[in-house]
Amino acid sequence: MPVQLWELPADDLPPLLLRPEQVARVLNVGRSKVFDLIRSGKLRSVKAGGSRRISATALREYVARLEAGEN
Repeated sequence: MPVQLWELPADDLPPLLLRPEQVARVLNVGRSKVFDLIRSGKLRSVKAGGSRRISATALREYVARLEAGEN
């Protein structure tokens, strides 16, 4: 039976918001490319304090659009 995310102990939670450096590593691109994608609106992000973060959902959506051949 799948466990609900909010039932997981804090140490077992996957990251919900990723730093641009983490996204760059996942996508195998440079950090500046991640910021280019954010500026162009191709990759959604949120502002958390003074930092820019990308949700795991936004990253999955971006990859899905790439796989579908969309720009």
